[in-house]
Amino acid sequence: MQPDGQPLPGVSYVMPVLNEVTEVRAAVGSLLDQDYDGPIEIILALGPSIDGTNELVEEMSRADPRIRAVPNPAGSTPAGLNVAIRHSVHPVVVRVDAHSVLPPEYTRVAVRVLLESGADNVGGIMRAEGRTPFERAVALAYGSRVGLGGTPHHVGGQAGPAETAYLGVFRRERLVEVGLFDEGIKRGQDWELNRRLRMTGGTVWFTPELVVTYRPRPSLRRLVRQFVATGLWRGELARRFPTGNGLRYFVPPVMVVAVSGGVIAGIVGVVGAILRSALSWAMLGFVVPGAYLAFVVVGASVVARRSDPVTRAWLVVVLPCIHIGWGIGFVLGFLARTSELTTHTGR
Repeated sequence: MQPDGQPLPGVSYVMPVLNEVTEVRAAVGSLLDQDYDGPIEIILALGPSIDGTNELVEEMSRADPRIRAVPNPAGSTPAGLNVAIRHSVHPVVVRVDAHSVLPPEYTRVAVRVLLESGADNVGGIMRAEGRTPFERAVALAYGSRVGLGGTPHHVGGQAGPAETAYLGVFRRERLVEVGLFDEGIKRGQDWELNRRLRMTGGTVWFTPELVVTYRPRPSLRRLVRQFVATGLWRGELARRFPTGNGLRYFVPPVMVVAVSGGVIAGIVGVVGAILRSALSWAMLGFVVPGAYLAFVVVGASVVARRSDPVTRAWLVVVLPCIHIGWGIGFVLGFLARTSELTTHTGR
């Protein structure tokens, strides 16, 4: 019951799932373990998985009637979210990622903050936790300013109105009112939806009381694919919506352009020196990539100072993969149609 004696609103958890056989059981288990006293349902939108995910989900749904599986033939995240929301019945919608593990108090706290703040969407902190040295390095990058720029949903901050929110706990009526997620935006669809909520008079609310455990991608290849795809769509969004983009989104592409220009200038300078040309001064261009490399090494040393040597070593590799992957993707997405470039990037 609420403090005023009214019953707690029902909650619909919506989760798009595609090739997540190693993560989905833990994610769903964290929903079943919530200490929320109101009615709940768990709706999993199943994409065309090939790793046994759908069979596992069907097994879980047979074991617990609160779990429902619905088809998501498109396979994309926004399409899965929309199909799950359309099948939901409760007034509060909680977005869940198959890589996330919610703490037991998450729903209870989120619904309280949603009701108290009057917001349309409430979100908290994504706390990445790794199980291998590589994953721990990725987690460190996620939670540091030298990694993803230090946004509140990564490093924390004061409660209050925000530009966007991690995952999100929504008022279902407002989701329907603004037209749900844009299925043409494969990544960054949460930012774009929150933009529409704010532009129609709503509020997106950040609270540090909500902390979600996130499992990073388990390999370097998957991490690079993730950030190239994320950068592609961030660039696309920056082109579509010129206003409302924070300066932090432009740091990686500026860095990529500067480092690339520095390397090219440096090579020209080396050739000039060999030919005894006046262009030899261009070797100074190597200062730019050198400065970036120093930033990575020093930043990794500070962030991972309490970690084991293998994790520290991986962080030196992970940071440029994140920065350069995002930056290259952003430039390509800003200059071209992202839908044509993401054919082979994966989810």
